[in-house]
Amino acid sequence: MAQIFNDLYQQYQESLKDADPHTKDWFLVKSNPIYVFTLTALYLGFIWLGPKWMRHREAFHLQKFMIVYNLGLVALSLYMVLEMWFSLKAMGVNTMGCAPYNAETRKHPAALRVASVMWWYFFSKAIEFIDTVLMILRKKERQITFLHVFHHASMFNIWWWVVMFIPGGASWFGSCLNSVIHVFMYSYYGLAAIPSLRGKLWWKKYLTKMQLVQFLVTFTHTSYVILTPCDFPFWGKGILAGYMVIMFTLFSNFYIQSYIKQGAARREAAAKKNGVHNGVANGYSNGLSSQTITNGKHHEKSN
Repeated sequence: MAQIFNDLYQQYQESLKDADPHTKDWFLVKSNPIYVFTLTALYLGFIWLGPKWMRHREAFHLQKFMIVYNLGLVALSLYMVLEMWFSLKAMGVNTMGCAPYNAETRKHPAALRVASVMWWYFFSKAIEFIDTVLMILRKKERQITFLHVFHHASMFNIWWWVVMFIPGGASWFGSCLNSVIHVFMYSYYGLAAIPSLRGKLWWKKYLTKMQLVQFLVTFTHTSYVILTPCDFPFWGKGILAGYMVIMFTLFSNFYIQSYIKQGAARREAAAKKNGVHNGVANGYSNGLSSQTITNGKHHEKSN
């Protein structure tokens, strides 16, 4: 076992020569994944210990913080969408087709600009750990599903490798599309923290569908990049395509369980309730009109 870890470490050390010269020494990158691993371990530890710590405490009321936090992520996501688009245009990249990443593209004057916005996307995944922290502090642990934890933890770790080795080229597409979705998602969360607006946020029911479309579109784009001669590391294409399959599977299951099955259960319960109501109404019209029902008991009317 020790030999296996030693071989993996040697391979990693050899791969450092391929690290992006712009990003390899930036905050939380530092040519070493230990910082990301440590922060992820703290995140998972808080998920385990946080509910225990909150068990005998009142839920925190964090309305103002939630408004600022979520709308702040809306602003950051919107910035990243626009900056990814315009910085790649400045490089002359075909944004709808193959966006290469190699030693030559790294030398482009706009490469640092692209790498910078990619780093911000990576760092935003660390910021989004606060989503889970807020759920625990507000005693909303039921919202912390396997999908939620896996998505947050895996995105942060995967994007360390992206920022370290391929912060440009085809990496932009999935991250840009995800940032578009986050504009809608965090705007909903931020505005939903304002009680007077909760009933007016019509796009909530579309969020999961938008995420599913996002995964399909990103997978389609990545498949195109794989099948065409695009100068972008194959391992990067493989990770992105594989991750989209995993996310589509998990989110599809969430959609089926949360919307289709629960929706069917709610309709069935409503139908049963309506059947009871109709039965009572029919009872009154079929010989029981001389009785009243109070607190579940029949009482004869006095004439």
